[in-house]
Amino acid sequence: MSYNLLKGKRGIIFGALNEQSIAWKVAERAAEEGAQVVLTNTPVSIRLGAVNALAERLGTIVVPADATSVEDLENLIDKSLEHLGGKIDFVLHAVGMSPNVRKNIPYENIDYGNYLKTIDISALSFHKVLQTLYKKDAMADYGSIVALSYIAAQRTVEGYSDMADAKAMLESIARSFGSIYGRRRNVRVNTVSQSPTMTTAGQGIAGMGAMLDYTDKLSPLGNATAEDCADYVVTLFSDLTRKVTMQNLYHDGGYSSMGISANMFED
Repeated sequence: MSYNLLKGKRGIIFGALNEQSIAWKVAERAAEEGAQVVLTNTPVSIRLGAVNALAERLGTIVVPADATSVEDLENLIDKSLEHLGGKIDFVLHAVGMSPNVRKNIPYENIDYGNYLKTIDISALSFHKVLQTLYKKDAMADYGSIVALSYIAAQRTVEGYSDMADAKAMLESIARSFGSIYGRRRNVRVNTVSQSPTMTTAGQGIAGMGAMLDYTDKLSPLGNATAEDCADYVVTLFSDLTRKVTMQNLYHDGGYSSMGISANMFED
């Protein structure tokens, strides 16, 4: 169902890979709500994924960009402003990857070269996106920038490894830059801490199936799906949340507020 929440708005969506991606769902919902979007991902992700098919369906373009490269980000923003025909109303940062996690290297023995790559890709890239948008004055008044986070930024989730450190940094960047962007440009910056979700990246985390079962039983409303997350993010892009900024917003069915549930006792 469409409510035209984003009618006439323009945005950039980072990270859509395939139909399992949260970013993919957000792009679809944003378009359904009346927005124009530009899609972006790394060249290798574009080649291996299906984002070109999504762009064709939404009648838009895909601009290859490595979110760790300021030069790529500058090109992305310039092309987006040109294609969209005006300033940007919303941005989704759905970017994250840990070489240590991919290689099953335990946290107590992480490779520090890999660690720096994790931080650069999963956290520092967010600062680079914000800084590039800010320098180019590319965001519209009361624009909204959202990054996807996870509760491992606050609570230890074994196996999430150095991604937890990166998410904690990501949320700190949202607060620090959000203060500046809000005061000087009326732009909102928030993070959404989503339930564990079976995306392509999520499938690569050891024990993901057991984690999904556990969090679903503990959460009063159950796990939030990628589609649920897209609905929520769209509200953060809309004018209904013009005074919400510098927040880490839990979208997890209540999991973040639970200690133990009746379901766990029964088990």
